[in-house]
Amino acid sequence: MHSLVLAVFVVVYLGMALGRLPWLALDRTGVAVLGAIALMAGGALTAREAWLSVDVPTMAMLFGLMVVSAQLRLGGFYTRVTRAIAAADLPPQGLLGLVIAASALLSALLANDIICLAMTPILVEGCRERNLKPMPFLLALACASNIGSAATLIGNPQNMLIGQITGLSFTAYLLDAAVPVAASLAALWVIVCLVFRDDWDESWHEGAAGVGTPTQAPAFNAWQTGKGLFFLGILMAVFLAGVPPREVAALGCAGVLLLSRKLASRDKFALVDWPLLLLFLGLFVVNHALAATGILDFVYASAERAGIDLNHGGWLFAATAVLSNIVSNVPAVMLLLPKAMAPESALVLALSSTLAGNLLLVGSIANLIVADQAERFGVRVTWGAHLRVGLPVTLTSFALTGLWLWLRWGEHFVGQ
Repeated sequence: MHSLVLAVFVVVYLGMALGRLPWLALDRTGVAVLGAIALMAGGALTAREAWLSVDVPTMAMLFGLMVVSAQLRLGGFYTRVTRAIAAADLPPQGLLGLVIAASALLSALLANDIICLAMTPILVEGCRERNLKPMPFLLALACASNIGSAATLIGNPQNMLIGQITGLSFTAYLLDAAVPVAASLAALWVIVCLVFRDDWDESWHEGAAGVGTPTQAPAFNAWQTGKGLFFLGILMAVFLAGVPPREVAALGCAGVLLLSRKLASRDKFALVDWPLLLLFLGLFVVNHALAATGILDFVYASAERAGIDLNHGGWLFAATAVLSNIVSNVPAVMLLLPKAMAPESALVLALSSTLAGNLLLVGSIANLIVADQAERFGVRVTWGAHLRVGLPVTLTSFALTGLWLWLRWGEHFVGQ
């Protein structure tokens, strides 16, 4: 049975690394779900054991926050914010700073994937109206959403998982993460300005692909937006106060928002990222099955004998960065989480897995969303274009974060 579990694990994580399985129309979510089914069908786990392996509080937290974000999107909040930024009477560098600040702040409070999905088309439209190249602003949007989401335990799926499993204090994490996140955002602005220098202007003409296509976005509704912001404020107050359980608060606010005479629940559910929830479910089952065999403990012990001690922050920081760019950050966090139960290690895991997403175009879902949405409007974000900004931003943010963690924990972080 160990052979079956190991084989399924290898296939699933190969799918995580490639983004799909060769010759099959299966994305990462499909691979993870298929792996869980194979384990149950093969007798490695019963259906009850598989269900018990799922961390329900994490799933509840994800779902609740997705509903809150859906309320704001349907209320036109993201559209209003992005159009206000695009219309600001500022030079390109100032506009870039606004894009970075707004993307980072919203991503820290809400899922960064949703922020990129909602803001990208409006940002392209705004740049064209001002005859500005969309590329520097789109790259800044993607990178800032990743960096900003590292600031809190609700900014992205992997941070939610880390916060729920380790019981890490929301406030304590925020205070520790604020410094490297702020420094990394400042570095992002400098790097984009240096990369593009004076290359901001671009004239668009009617023959350009997608130029004549109006952006379809929900109209702004003050009442619906106000409801979403009100309950988001309640959640933030609950999280900062440390009132447990966080997932119940998220579900409670989502439940109240579903009680509406104007916005249909089906429309809100349509904006919930069901594939992400299924990805979590499948990986919970696959990783639980592997851990039950003892293979994972053997891998940890072998790494320690080779001098790679994941109990030290420096090794965990580096291993997370590498693994996140091989199999993506959520699967990487699930693999490394057993070695990051201490508050200091949980902070390292959250920061490293999130900041690593800026290195490659496929490093985070937020990057891919920006690229996909931009291409629909005639702007092609290539691997090379992303790497021009992503590489220096990642290296700089890791250097700044590593320095901060070393100043905070000294020998524990460097592994001496």
